[in-house]
Amino acid sequence: MKKIFPSLIILASVIIIGLTNCSSKAEYPNIIFILADDLGYGDPGCYNAGSKIPTPNIDKLASQGMMFTDAHTPSTVCSPTRYAVLTGRYAWREPRLIKNVLRANDKPVIETERKTVADLLKEKGYQTAAVGKWHLGLQWQLIDPDKPVSVSNIDWSKPQLSGIREQGFDYTFSLGRPAWTFTENGVALAKPVEKFDLYKIGPHLIGPNNINGYRAPDYEHEKMLPVFTQKAVEFIKNRSGSKKPFFLYFTPMCPHKPVVPNKKYIGQSEAGLYGDFVTELDHSVGQILNALDNASASDNTLIFFTSDNGPEKTAYERINKTNHYSMDGLRGVKRDLWEGGHRIPFIVRWPGKIPASSVNHETICLVDFMATIAAITGYDLSAADCEDSYNILPALLGEKSESPLRDAIVHHAPNADLAIRKGVWVFIDAASGDISDEPAWFREALGAGEHHEEKELFNLAEDPQQIINLYSSFPGKAEELRNELVKIINGHQLH
Repeated sequence: MKKIFPSLIILASVIIIGLTNCSSKAEYPNIIFILADDLGYGDPGCYNAGSKIPTPNIDKLASQGMMFTDAHTPSTVCSPTRYAVLTGRYAWREPRLIKNVLRANDKPVIETERKTVADLLKEKGYQTAAVGKWHLGLQWQLIDPDKPVSVSNIDWSKPQLSGIREQGFDYTFSLGRPAWTFTENGVALAKPVEKFDLYKIGPHLIGPNNINGYRAPDYEHEKMLPVFTQKAVEFIKNRSGSKKPFFLYFTPMCPHKPVVPNKKYIGQSEAGLYGDFVTELDHSVGQILNALDNASASDNTLIFFTSDNGPEKTAYERINKTNHYSMDGLRGVKRDLWEGGHRIPFIVRWPGKIPASSVNHETICLVDFMATIAAITGYDLSAADCEDSYNILPALLGEKSESPLRDAIVHHAPNADLAIRKGVWVFIDAASGDISDEPAWFREALGAGEHHEEKELFNLAEDPQQIINLYSSFPGKAEELRNELVKIINGHQLH
């Protein structure tokens, strides 16, 4: 079993194998991490031959790099996954993220003293940027500190007290939550004074919660993806000629609700407006790739493309209307502990290092990002850093291993339920069927029936759709996995 902290031998091999052919401009590769929002395993064409959504740029990225078929998010919702990506730590270890996600007016959840991937890379000489959705908390200067945070009590003329830049990012461009206004380097670009309600465009696109509040006079949701993409492209362009490598954490809020593709993309898919929005996301990925080509930086840039969790529950409606399966053949959607809630596309391209058109079946988790980046850059992580992260660099380089790179993955739901995946087995320490929004017609089409047992156990090799609950049939295996889960919860790592 490979340990999280590289030995001197592993470090030496990484430097020799992974870095000898890097550009003379930088000792290490540029790194781009693209985190889509609520994109399903079955949305990109490279993962789902029956997809109704054209994704030529994502497919091209896969053809030039490696596709993982068994990659997972550490949580089935947004904030906890983003926390884990940046810290290498399961979010349920942080009390504020055990349940649900952060609210729009919550303070930052990552302590400034906790090391992030961006901190690590800055120490290695990287120029760092975060462009897109943050959702890990911001702290604004208040007009009256004795009153609670609200749009009217925030002094929008002053920069944030704490937010994204304090987590290791040199440049930031995001949203000024709790209002709808763009921010750059912690400063709101316009004061959000206009009250609005987006529900009028169609409740089926918004979901149960209205998108409302206050926005800047020139703010529109349709602008979000193009503006985020423009800022990401500008960051890449501005790094051209620099001797410093760069790290871009690009997190477009797409295809997350509100589903509002720009007019030129409407009708380009066969999966309704959602599919059109994914097509626009694909165009955004294409712009990133073109920016790298124009900057002559493609050969020395390591790109990750993935999603923060499975598709929203509107995926069921989409199946009925368009026959498009956002979760492909998997059971479950966002918030579910079934596979469709957390198995996601994961594509990595690194020319000359990662074999092109390769497919990897290793079981991995997005929490592994930090330890992997540490291995690539030869960063010596301390025992307190990213305790749940595994180095998956051997898998990226196409190296064969007799044993899995990680022993187990803990899956996390927003109601605080947990599950554990080890080998072909998944133990869900809850009755998922009791909390899921899975419609009866879908369950019946699978032939799954209703789950009445208090826990769930599945063998994914024999039952990838998780139709047959084996909890009562294999009580010993269920108990074994539950004991493993308890060990991890208590901090006793398996590596």
